[in-house]
Amino acid sequence: MRVYVPLTLSGLAEAYKTGELGSGPVAAYAVTPALREWYLCDDIEELEYAALSRAALASLRLLAQDPDAPRRRVVVAVDVPDGAAAADPDRALDPAALGEVRVAGAVPLAKAAAVHVDADDAEAEVAAAARAVPAAEGGDDDAQFVVDGAEDHELLWYATQEIPNLLGSPR
Repeated sequence: MRVYVPLTLSGLAEAYKTGELGSGPVAAYAVTPALREWYLCDDIEELEYAALSRAALASLRLLAQDPDAPRRRVVVAVDVPDGAAAADPDRALDPAALGEVRVAGAVPLAKAAAVHVDADDAEAEVAAAARAVPAAEGGDDDAQFVVDGAEDHELLWYATQEIPNLLGSPR
């Protein structure tokens, strides 16, 4: 099963140092029944893109909590065994939890398929969106417009071998 783990560049640096995205439970996003129902699509690539987008929003929330992290959203695509990730049935109807899953055990970085990160030119919009997230989640339409502006930037795809370059460290 493919899951999308939201991080920041600081979180990616920590994962690179420790070799794991977390020891569990790890918050992630995936194609869940609730996401399928919400998105109304049978195309798996579109559904996976929707899960990736949900993880990018969660990365924005992490940036809102960490003012020292570089202002770029980070999502790591990881393949975990079927059954390792589960959605919380109590949150299935919560629109904020669409696609949300928890991976029970450790998530080794070695299982990552790819890393998705904002380009440098997205930093100003991502920074503004991170500041606006709390107000947007409180129902402020102007703040939601700012958050949506970050979504205008597509996350770039990187192979896992490129993580050191993303972090600005030698191999």
